[in-house]
Amino acid sequence: MQATSTIDAGRTRVRLTRSAGLALCVALLGVAVVASLALGTRQMSWLTAIEALIAYDDQLADHIVVRAQRLPRTVIGVLAGAALGVAGAQMQGLTRNPLAGPGILGINAGAALFVAFGIFQLGMESITVYAWMGLLGAAVTAVVVYLIGETGGRSHSPIRLVLAGAAMTGLLSSATTAILLLDVATLDQFRFWVVGAIAGRDADIAKQVTPFIVVGLLIAAATPRSLNAIAMGDEVARALGTNLGRDRALVITSVVCLAGAATAAAGPIAFVGLAVPHVARAIAGPDYRWIVPLSALLGASLLLGADVVGRFIVQPGELQVGIVTAFLGAPVFVAVARSSRVSDL
Repeated sequence: MQATSTIDAGRTRVRLTRSAGLALCVALLGVAVVASLALGTRQMSWLTAIEALIAYDDQLADHIVVRAQRLPRTVIGVLAGAALGVAGAQMQGLTRNPLAGPGILGINAGAALFVAFGIFQLGMESITVYAWMGLLGAAVTAVVVYLIGETGGRSHSPIRLVLAGAAMTGLLSSATTAILLLDVATLDQFRFWVVGAIAGRDADIAKQVTPFIVVGLLIAAATPRSLNAIAMGDEVARALGTNLGRDRALVITSVVCLAGAATAAAGPIAFVGLAVPHVARAIAGPDYRWIVPLSALLGASLLLGADVVGRFIVQPGELQVGIVTAFLGAPVFVAVARSSRVSDL
């Protein structure tokens, strides 16, 4: 009887901790959204930024700045950050690798090659067109990597998937470099996309990538139970009735939609998909039913926070968000790489 009471008390503590963590993440995202709307080169109060949303006056310059510039930027930041966070959590669960991220499928490399090719061969100049080319490149590359990783053996192996992704990333990165070396004009245009940024993106880009991110999140909502089973090993997962081939395909589809759309909209942004799931895991434990939604909230908060920080580091200019997340995420990568959990892979 006492043992049962102890177990119930432990479960209650876990539920309270997770609920408190979820509430804190929601509050953190709210603060990040308001900060993204209110802070920047043009200073304004938080109240003014909120008024621009709920009581818009086209005669006020601050309201115009919020609606025309900062709101689309904030929306893309929320979408891309949430997408990268969830995609990273899914890839770490699928491969049972704490160092995995969305880029493990070659998504960033594929998007970069297609954008570079579009600029070089098709004369693309619009960020909107970059988004579509990047999304196409991410999707094609991920499908090729998945097909390579799932063939050549009788059993499904996350190791083959990782190796296929690494090989494809190296190949595509070399091809991208070759294109950039052939044409200086292509390099000049490409470098503004490849650094990773949400500044300068308009509402049209948000509208274009939103359907892909929504589909990716809906699929992701169906994968946590499978990821929990896969985390215990393939044999245990099969014993629990998990269809590994089907569930891996679902996760890959979700990651392609999420990370592909995020990369297409904002360019390659490093470390969000790697670092965020570890924070979510520290709050919620190993249960992906909590890790996935927490990763969405934390990913959006991190990306918006990094974007706000970048607005003040090199004033009167801005430091692009991809550079800021790299500085923030690198220590997390080192810490995870040095932890004992890596030895369990």
